[in-house]
Amino acid sequence: MDKFKISPFVKWAGGKRQLLGQLKERMPESYGQYFEPFIGGGALLLDVQPRRAVINDVNEQLLNVYRQLQFDAEAVIQSLSHFDSVECDKDYYLLMRERYNQKITGHILDAECAALTIWINKHCFNGLYRVNSKGLFNVPYNNKVGGASMSEENLRNIGAYLNLCKVEILYGDFEKACVNVQAGDFVYFDPPYIPISKTANFTDYTKDGFGYAEHCQLASLFRRLDTLGAKVMLSNHNVDLVYELYEGFTIEGIDVKRAINRDASKRVGKEVIITNY
Repeated sequence: MDKFKISPFVKWAGGKRQLLGQLKERMPESYGQYFEPFIGGGALLLDVQPRRAVINDVNEQLLNVYRQLQFDAEAVIQSLSHFDSVECDKDYYLLMRERYNQKITGHILDAECAALTIWINKHCFNGLYRVNSKGLFNVPYNNKVGGASMSEENLRNIGAYLNLCKVEILYGDFEKACVNVQAGDFVYFDPPYIPISKTANFTDYTKDGFGYAEHCQLASLFRRLDTLGAKVMLSNHNVDLVYELYEGFTIEGIDVKRAINRDASKRVGKEVIITNY
């Protein structure tokens, strides 16, 4: 199968575009099915384009974009074109944000909601996705008037890939996303980062967050999948807790540029890639 020319449709905290080369170098040469329980922006999936894949996330609106592109990319493109027909300013942005939050509150997961997710990501401050305790999106406007929100070709190609390879799109707990993993399958975990400081914790993608207990739960799952015979890779911050949780596995420290930080001078950080093979 020829690969599609595609890239992530959103800018996402923890996104792996800057780390793609190093991740691909460390992927197994062969594997069965591809699993990514924290899909986020999907940089690795969309670059590698495995023939059989299961993806998952706890962000319902994000998952809706993947599902709508798989089902009817043209409907998403049409909605985005309509939104882009109005020049964006602060008032228009706030109006669209309120419209988006009405979708969230009503659990309306349709093509328009998918288009709003993409549109708002392009026009909000620094491409952040952050919600409050009620689950409502609260990122302010980026103060940049106008600007296209999409590449139609990219969205069409993402939809074509998701369709052609019948990618299974799940919503919910990362453990449940791995229930069908078998020996020889490949699982890539890109969980919300373990914070390196009190101000560095940016995991507000959902109202429930992701804390110490969840990282311990994830490490336990990593070990169970290792025992099962799956090939497992995980990335996160280079912090002491990682070495405690994943003792016994291969842990490589790497430098990485981060797309999301209000201070451009702080967009270089230390991360790790952990593998069991």
